[in-house]
Amino acid sequence: MSQISEAEAVVMEVLWRNHPLGADEVMAALASRNWAEPTIKTLLNRLLTKGAISASRDGRRYLYSPVLQRHAWVAEQSEGFLDRVFDGRVAPLVAHFSQRGELSAQDIAELKQLIRELDHD
Repeated sequence: MSQISEAEAVVMEVLWRNHPLGADEVMAALASRNWAEPTIKTLLNRLLTKGAISASRDGRRYLYSPVLQRHAWVAEQSEGFLDRVFDGRVAPLVAHFSQRGELSAQDIAELKQLIRELDHD
């Protein structure tokens, strides 16, 4: 599947949360972004062309649903990010956030729990 742009990912988030939706419903969900109707319709058409969403006719309009699953997209994005920025390794990523003081107590607790679970596997 072709790369999904940041703007297209915003539209996908709307469809992942609720579908099927018509273009008017997608526009309403994105009202806070102040995107023009043609912009949203262009993004929907790009996503259709890429095979990330499907469209089914409902009277005079189309209803859009995701084909690309969110978990698959997140996995692809995170692997690409790790490869590009941290040479495919997780530890330098965690160290980066730790050194910048951006790990909350909850983040640290969750990381410790994850490590405990990994140790028991």
